[in-house]
Amino acid sequence: MSLSVLSRKEKEKVIRRLLVQAPPGEFVNAFDDLCLLIRDEKLMHHQGECAGHQHCQKYCVPLCIDGNPVLLSHHNVMGDFRFFDYQSKLSFRFDLLQNQLRDIQSHGIIRNETEYLRSVVLCALKLYVNDHYPSGNCNVLRKTVKNKEFLIACIEDHSYDNGDCWNGLWKSKWIFQVNPFLTQVTGRIFVQAHFFRCVNLHIEISKDLKESLEVVNQAQLALSFARLVEEQENKFQAAVLEELQELSNEALRKILRRDLPVTRTLIDWQRILSDLNLVLHGVRCSVSVWSLGHIPSPALKHFYEPINRNLGAAEDTLEWFVLRCPAPTSLEACTEALVPNTAVTEALWVFQF
Repeated sequence: MSLSVLSRKEKEKVIRRLLVQAPPGEFVNAFDDLCLLIRDEKLMHHQGECAGHQHCQKYCVPLCIDGNPVLLSHHNVMGDFRFFDYQSKLSFRFDLLQNQLRDIQSHGIIRNETEYLRSVVLCALKLYVNDHYPSGNCNVLRKTVKNKEFLIACIEDHSYDNGDCWNGLWKSKWIFQVNPFLTQVTGRIFVQAHFFRCVNLHIEISKDLKESLEVVNQAQLALSFARLVEEQENKFQAAVLEELQELSNEALRKILRRDLPVTRTLIDWQRILSDLNLVLHGVRCSVSVWSLGHIPSPALKHFYEPINRNLGAAEDTLEWFVLRCPAPTSLEACTEALVPNTAVTEALWVFQF
């Protein structure tokens, strides 16, 4: 159905759904492409603002305020498209299309034990993130639900490089209640990758976790929490790499015409090509050929000496040849002699020097 026959409400619904589905790091690209199709600047700007707000919450878009990283999520949403940062004590709107902060306002925060614990946990988490992520960001938020205090830790790292035709995002979220003796940590790790060179491939992997931590004091809790995050994320990364390797092996086996061993051994092709380019004297080669028809013998008279020739045999006949290259003919000339033989479909060369 053409967009021109849709009502305004239907257009708004389609535009928002398409923008929300944009992979991380590609929201602006999706918006620009839709602008070329819709050609309604006012409609696109309004829908872009709404969908951009959801995109920021979904993928923990990172910002920098006063030199400190801030991760946008639904946990620090204040309403009316505003976010709040506990570190700088500022609330603001964020325009994802222009990558700008707007309508910044200052707020006060009650300094209590939970706020002090939040600062300690943030310091311990920063040490972990700086040691394990190339350009990672983290943030720790406070939230009160039914008079219960919770801390929410968020970690994010990404690589958005359209030049290499792929984008990738790693993010994790960890929540625990502030209890005096024992607390339960609930976590979720999420990885998304998008490859768009010759193929449009989306990969999403996630895992939910639950662990318990003993609480002795705030410093001990912060360090134990950082160690827990490190341990669980390392296990998740190792499992993901193992699954992707198994998926790669399975895909490789499916596209091969026959089962072949995969040795994962590096082959020095440059050295092999150099050896083949040398002028060889008295080279003896064994060639196993599956022939789908008659061999054009006049083209090969001077290069091979057939053994048990059976030119009148049926298709798929296995024939053996001893290839004798008179000096100073190179192997390339011998190979070139086989090119006119269009009936040869597969050949296995065994060189004996």
